[in-house]
Amino acid sequence: MTRRLAEVARKVGVSEATVSRVLNGRSGVSDATRQTVLTALDVLGYERPTQLRGVRARLVGLVLPELQNPIFPALAETVGGALVQLGFTPVLCTRSAGGLTEAEYVTMLLDQQVSGVVFCGGLSSEEHRQLLERGVPVVLLNAAVDHPGFPQVATDDAAAVEQAFTHLHALGHRRIGLLVGPPEHAPSAHKAQTFRTLAAARGLGSAQLVAHALFSFEGGQAAAADLIRAGATAVVCGSDILALGAIRAARRAGLHVPRDFSAVGFDDSAFMNYTDPPLTTLRQPIDAMARAAVQLLVNQIDGNAPTPRRLLHEPELVVRGSTGPHLAASV
Repeated sequence: MTRRLAEVARKVGVSEATVSRVLNGRSGVSDATRQTVLTALDVLGYERPTQLRGVRARLVGLVLPELQNPIFPALAETVGGALVQLGFTPVLCTRSAGGLTEAEYVTMLLDQQVSGVVFCGGLSSEEHRQLLERGVPVVLLNAAVDHPGFPQVATDDAAAVEQAFTHLHALGHRRIGLLVGPPEHAPSAHKAQTFRTLAAARGLGSAQLVAHALFSFEGGQAAAADLIRAGATAVVCGSDILALGAIRAARRAGLHVPRDFSAVGFDDSAFMNYTDPPLTTLRQPIDAMARAAVQLLVNQIDGNAPTPRRLLHEPELVVRGSTGPHLAASV
């Protein structure tokens, strides 16, 4: 007990006597200090006294599917920073080989009496049910699955595909492909639906040039190779990583980018201006989206209904060196 008091006191910067008063539910401590001590208790992994276990910590779970894709560290940094400014402590939960699953993270977060959770990845039906039943505030940020009952913040996938498709069409490309994530990945499904509608409206065979892949460089390369063999002269990709894989596939096929083949990414991740060639991509407004997600979450924590239920942000097409005129259209 003495060791716990000392460690929590050092973490918070108060006396051991103050920590003792908080743990024993005594008066003489401000609400802010009391909450800070309880949060430190949770962060250090100590169990709360029985009488305090029903009090939610100012911890907020941030659940990410991975950190290899640069967009997720960017989201984590911005969301985490916004939470800290409001007095919350972010708890980063991300899947890794041999680590916890998202379901196990949810259980851990519920045990820690978190104030809320921001999900950037998947969420199973069982986890969805658990969180709804417990009344835990949740916001889905570019989530992989659409779940009713939780507010969502996302990039407007339809607007993104329309911008990229229109750009490539204006460059003379008529065999435009789409390369996105797995069919069950909600943003990828939204992109595919819009893409097929656009291609059909222009009477193009591109409606059939849709490929699904894992979100990885290798997945992008393999799927793009199939699209190139099917005659695609340009491709709209669901992430920058997929687009870089598509560029590698084009080069392996003996094509020059952008003279023979054009690629558009999605995210505008770090360093995309320094690739060879610099990547044309759709920039997600990460800062605005992250702050909107945090505000929606805090509104729920404060007992207010989240409004709106679905908030879409417009992406920005950033034209760089990976797209160019189709040769047949320029001669």
